[in-house]
Amino acid sequence: MLPENIEKYLANYSVGDRWNIISESFDGIDNVVVIPALAESDHIFKTLASLSMNPGAELSRTLVVCVINNGDADNVPADEFADNQYTLKVLDNREQPPVLFNNARQSGLRIAYVDASSPGLGMPDKIAGVGLARKIGMDLALEIFNYEKDCPKLLFSLDADTLVEHNYLSAVRDSFEKERVMTSVIAFAHQDTDSADGQAAISCYEIFLRYYVLGLRWAGSPCAFHSVGSTMVCTAGGYVTVRGMNRRKAGEDFYFLDKLVKIGRMGRINSTTVHPSSRPSHRVPFGTGKRIISFTEGKGNYYNLYNPLSFAVLKEWLEYMSSCRDMDSDTILAYAESIHPSLATFLRVNHFGEKWHRLVENSGDNAHLCSHFLRWFDGLKTFKLIRHLTSNGLPPVDMFAALRQLMEMTGKKLPVEVKRSSIPPLRDRMEILDYLRGLDR
Repeated sequence: MLPENIEKYLANYSVGDRWNIISESFDGIDNVVVIPALAESDHIFKTLASLSMNPGAELSRTLVVCVINNGDADNVPADEFADNQYTLKVLDNREQPPVLFNNARQSGLRIAYVDASSPGLGMPDKIAGVGLARKIGMDLALEIFNYEKDCPKLLFSLDADTLVEHNYLSAVRDSFEKERVMTSVIAFAHQDTDSADGQAAISCYEIFLRYYVLGLRWAGSPCAFHSVGSTMVCTAGGYVTVRGMNRRKAGEDFYFLDKLVKIGRMGRINSTTVHPSSRPSHRVPFGTGKRIISFTEGKGNYYNLYNPLSFAVLKEWLEYMSSCRDMDSDTILAYAESIHPSLATFLRVNHFGEKWHRLVENSGDNAHLCSHFLRWFDGLKTFKLIRHLTSNGLPPVDMFAALRQLMEMTGKKLPVEVKRSSIPPLRDRMEILDYLRGLDR
């Protein structure tokens, strides 16, 4: 018997019965690791091998679901389709497995798959992408958990080219059982590359990611978390509460976490680390792969960061609104104008006056008003505000000048001295990145 909330979700919001999980057994499953894979035969078996190094007690209660996916089989590039079909044959024991995969299976790792690739099973071209692939795996996972056992039922989101550490499953399980949150993000560090150019690109991108989240955290934003798809974990209950994963082709992780943080505190797991790939990719319009390509091709100035003063504007705005008094919108907008004229402009463009009136009407007290305000001024609004300030009065700043200023604002100091208007050697950039990783923990 499925819990009522799970049944309701499956009846109203799931992907339906077009796809199925192929597995030897579904007995005793408390963890499901969902791995979307599109032409990933060069990487997915390494990922499975890294998972297989986890403790046997966790492997026995975990099912790894590889969602082998592409758009309609008639339209997908021939090489991608062939790669997917090869992977399916390996997973189905119809092809000689690579040594890594064979070792993973012998470890006790329980591996299943979803065929969202073969003719008649490919995803609709208009919505085919990583968002739908994650949703397929997670929706199907809801039906196979062992709900009779009283413990959190965990949905792990992983990527086919991401490596995990030997305590990945146990660290996540321990965290959820201690903290009782509905969602968490795991610490991450991108894999090193074989080339200096590649390492420079990934260090630059990861510094950008960490700078933004550190700025949000200093400002007191509840949205100060990384949205990296391979770091996400949530409970089955949390998943259905927000009506599941979205079908976006890119940015699905950000929008998913932005929904989850509205229903409860976001946990942070620092006792293990996932290691996303640093490889270039053209598959999505933004994100790691696209950023690496643009950097190495010299397109854009990636040694610029958001102006640190943008976070100061955000901080003062959130502090002012934290009292959530029943004030009229004109008073609030006047104060926003005194913080920064572009903040007031942003609020007016986003119809703050109308929204605030509605929030006040629907809130019984200040606590509810504050909660409703933060649901409205969410991660997406926060990101848009920072971008708006960047274009209207607070332009980007040199990366290392911005880092120095943010460190001063937070009472910290970079581990290396960087000369003004200069890019430090790669070893110094990596030392700075390691320091920022430490601050994130």
